[in-house]
Amino acid sequence: MDILFAQIQADLRSNDALRQSSALLQALQQSAAGRDIAVIAKTAVEEIVAAPASAVCKKLAFDLIRSTRLSPDLWETVCSGIRNDLHFPDPDVAAAAVSILAAIPFYRLAKLISDCNKEISECFDSPNDNLRFSVTETLGCVLARDDLVTLCENNVNLLDRVSAWWARVAANMLDRADAVAKVAFESVGRLFQEFSTKRMSKLAGDKLVDSENSLAIRSNWVSSMVDIVWRKRRALMARSLILPVENFRATVFPIVYSVKAVASGSVEVIRKLSKTSSAGNGSDEVDSHAEKLVGVSDVVTHLAPFLVSSLEPALIYEVGINMLYLADVPGGKPEWASQSIIAILTLWDRQEFASARESIVRAVVTNLHLLDLHMQVSLFKRLLLMVKNLRAESDRMYALACICRTALCVHLFAKESVRRGQKPLPGTDIASLFEDARVNDDLNSITSKSIFREELVASLVESCFQLSLPLPEQKNTGMESRVIGALAYGTGYGALNWTEPALEVVEVCRPCVKWDCDGRTYAIDCYLKLLVRLCYIYDTRGGVKRVKDGASQDQILNETRLQNLQRELVKDLREVNTPRILARLIWAITEHIDIEGLDPLLADDPDDPLNVIISNIHKVLFNVDSIAETTNRVQDVQAVLISSQRLGSRHPRAGQLIIKELEEFRSNPLADSVSKHQCRLILQRIKYATSHQDSRWAGVTEARGDYPFSHHKLTVQFYEASAAQDRKLEGLVHKAILELWRPDPSELTLLLTKGVDSTLLKVPPTAITLTGSSDPCYVEGYHLADSSDGRITLHLKVLNLTELELNRVDVRVGLSGALYYMNGSSQAVRQLRGLVSQDPVLCSVTVGVSHFERCALWVQVLYYPFYGSGTVGDYEGDYAEEDPQIMRQKRSLRPELGEPVILRCQPYKIPLTELLLPLQLSPVEFFRLWPSMPAIVEYTGTYTYEGSGFKATAAQQYGASPFLSGLKSLSSKPFHKVCSHIIRTVAGFEMCYAAKTWHGGFLSMMIFGASEVSRNVDLGDETTTMMCKFVVRASDSSITKEIGSDIQGWLDDLTDGGVEYMPEDEVKVAAAERLRISMERIALLKAAQPRPKTPKSEDEDDDEEDDINKEKKDGEDEKRKGPSTLSKLTAEEAEHQALQAAVLQEWYMICKDRTTEVN
Repeated sequence: MDILFAQIQADLRSNDALRQSSALLQALQQSAAGRDIAVIAKTAVEEIVAAPASAVCKKLAFDLIRSTRLSPDLWETVCSGIRNDLHFPDPDVAAAAVSILAAIPFYRLAKLISDCNKEISECFDSPNDNLRFSVTETLGCVLARDDLVTLCENNVNLLDRVSAWWARVAANMLDRADAVAKVAFESVGRLFQEFSTKRMSKLAGDKLVDSENSLAIRSNWVSSMVDIVWRKRRALMARSLILPVENFRATVFPIVYSVKAVASGSVEVIRKLSKTSSAGNGSDEVDSHAEKLVGVSDVVTHLAPFLVSSLEPALIYEVGINMLYLADVPGGKPEWASQSIIAILTLWDRQEFASARESIVRAVVTNLHLLDLHMQVSLFKRLLLMVKNLRAESDRMYALACICRTALCVHLFAKESVRRGQKPLPGTDIASLFEDARVNDDLNSITSKSIFREELVASLVESCFQLSLPLPEQKNTGMESRVIGALAYGTGYGALNWTEPALEVVEVCRPCVKWDCDGRTYAIDCYLKLLVRLCYIYDTRGGVKRVKDGASQDQILNETRLQNLQRELVKDLREVNTPRILARLIWAITEHIDIEGLDPLLADDPDDPLNVIISNIHKVLFNVDSIAETTNRVQDVQAVLISSQRLGSRHPRAGQLIIKELEEFRSNPLADSVSKHQCRLILQRIKYATSHQDSRWAGVTEARGDYPFSHHKLTVQFYEASAAQDRKLEGLVHKAILELWRPDPSELTLLLTKGVDSTLLKVPPTAITLTGSSDPCYVEGYHLADSSDGRITLHLKVLNLTELELNRVDVRVGLSGALYYMNGSSQAVRQLRGLVSQDPVLCSVTVGVSHFERCALWVQVLYYPFYGSGTVGDYEGDYAEEDPQIMRQKRSLRPELGEPVILRCQPYKIPLTELLLPLQLSPVEFFRLWPSMPAIVEYTGTYTYEGSGFKATAAQQYGASPFLSGLKSLSSKPFHKVCSHIIRTVAGFEMCYAAKTWHGGFLSMMIFGASEVSRNVDLGDETTTMMCKFVVRASDSSITKEIGSDIQGWLDDLTDGGVEYMPEDEVKVAAAERLRISMERIALLKAAQPRPKTPKSEDEDDDEEDDINKEKKDGEDEKRKGPSTLSKLTAEEAEHQALQAAVLQEWYMICKDRTTEVN
């Protein structure tokens, strides 16, 4: 291999262009094979890039540079080579030099662009097509990126140049050369895409925070491009038509985006953001609404022929998608959408565009509402089958959510149109829309391999629940406003109009109660929840209302349908195949069935609904062969007992049958002691209710319309595959439904409504100064963490504080802890050139994080005051005291650099909290997870706060208590606060937090706070010290070890320096001291002789006696009241009490463990 490399290097050094090009090709082959070719790259830079060579060799050398990593010195050589090549007489050589600009590192780019500004601008005017192509393509890639926007933000001259270049790129869309025109269209399209998605910046590895200025800069470019395209739209459309047909695709998006921006008014938004509205208004006032509409219509006419005549799938798709995008503007026509959708669906039939199946379906279902009603209905069944065949779950869910919403829209819209006197359209009701044979078979089969039917039922039901909520308010016109309009038109803004389609949904999905889904219950639970809600709304217990009761015809019809559905469900009870569902279905039916309306003559008929319900209650109670995987017997029995109590209290015949069943169950060994006691209580209640028939209220419980079952996320102890699948399905369905029904407003909408102070524009983190006040260079840095990639980027700003211009400054960044560089090197070097006095220069390094550990970046700045003077520093001192690395650096320096001045900065520490993410947990899950975490660390911290007397204690209920002042910064840290409230006691509090590390470990933290009341409580002195006990438990001992190694550092990370660590022995000493002082006081009080009392002390004494009397009275009151079994607590109070009990238990255990350790 060494021989081959030596041969390649020898060829590169020769002046023969043929040998050089073949050597470069060999080097590229070695690079593609994964070998390290840094040696060859160095030779290529020195012999070809920095020296005159042919255009082919230059291009190959630049390809070689892209495939390897160069040292900063070599990049410097490359930049000087580029500057020389731009003056080279051969335009192909200049074109190759321009093309490498996209690969130049961020920290060298600004300087190079500033130096070569004139040469780059001249490239646009070159008569050579190749050079114009190269400059348009390269600048189109570079100028749209985030890092360049940030450079422009800090450099006004650069901003002017870049803005001028964008205008030149736009002008090139009308260039005489086809290739140049095509690449100019692509560049403008890229700028538009980058404005909304930032895809290219992410690919370039940027981790930058958008500031107000950077957003304004990019908005300015976008609005100026939109104006140019809008003004020249006819010329651009004519130019695109004479391009070769394979290049036409690139021209579609920029024209459509600009025309849509002007027609829909979003360009006004962009102008407001760019802060140049005064300049832009003059040109825009001319465009009337009619002119905008004509502009859109022209573009549609320009694009439409390609949908029919083109043979290239990618072009049809591009044109179709963009026409759908236009169909949505105010004044758009349904035909534009239908043409596109038909063309896109034809692609599906031709099976030519298989890789884009998800995109095709998403495009169609998202824009379905733009079509007219006939077209929506005719496409519906076909779309359902297309969605069923999608592979990716998230795509399938989103498409299903769209289809379900469309079904509700169509149903409501058609119903309302008929009400308003229009001719009914067949097939618009939900039952007809979903009556496809294959979908029906899937819904009616008991077992099915596909999970699609569960997704369909869950999406339909969740869509109905969304429809029952108030529709989101629309502030802007666009795609969503049409859907909201159709729904509002259909529901007529009536509170209960949503129940009509919901009733259809319940009828269509009825077979789901018979399914056997391998233990999964989410879809069936959703269905039963909707059923119970509808029964409650229509009050099915009371039977069908009559006209003389004030019921409308629609209401009577709906109630009759619901009653019939209930009868059908009673028959289905015998065929339920999922054991857990049987008890839930019994609950749903018994709670709302109209028992009074049953025929008393059929009391002995086994098919009588009441008899069927009782026999199924028997089946659940005496289910012997139940195993934990398929049933939750305890819960099932509970549900059945409660529903039998409510049913038996309502009707005497039901009461008699249930009494018989429960007597039998009580005497059976299957019943545990709790169930037996419960049965006794239920029997007493039912007997009481039957014996007091006249007083209607006795024992009768009103239906509440709630469905008290769901699959709780108790992952720690009960792990079941079916429960995990249920949770996954629930997450997918909810995400898709919310994304569709309650979408987050776009960035532009947010910025417009809330202005630039919205949370979208994150404030860049506060920078930390790394140098001293008298240092010749000022260095400050801030970091941005990206948990998804496991990376941290440190952004440094270097400022030359000397009077000299420093020609060269090296910034070296070393690492400690869990950090590593992607290329495996131990340190990174950034070479900065030409630091003018007081002019800030930015640079950044990105590092990976391998595990949860304390880590820091160590910055060294080397600057060369004598660089380029040719003299070496004459100090030849003894380096023995220096570390060997510096000795090596000083000895190996090339003489022309001169002697460096080395400035060691203080380390930039990454807070441990940066490596955490919030972990969403319910309080129940938190307390289940807490004891199972093996690693634990405890410590005490203190902080002082302002406040006095009772007001300062945690027991204060309202207003901002000052006692949490030391912990207020916890809210901005990556922890999930487990309880919505702080659990308060008289002189303290308790808080629970949960988090997970970037690498999968779990971490839970409890903070117990106790106010240290001052010496004499009675005199109401100030209470200023809060003692906090921090208990941290983790899934891995390495996490707690890392926290325990520097507790004060961890506390500083958590509370931004608000809490001070107090070692355990100090805590004990302080406690002993307080005890000693209080004992001495008691002794003094006892020893003191009684004296004549002053009036003041009498008052005090009286107060004390009053307090004692009051306490006695309270105690007597409590004794008189006696024990009470009926709880009057609300759900929140109950949770509050349970958590308090758990906390006190935990505190007690900690104290007990500590005492045993001390002993």
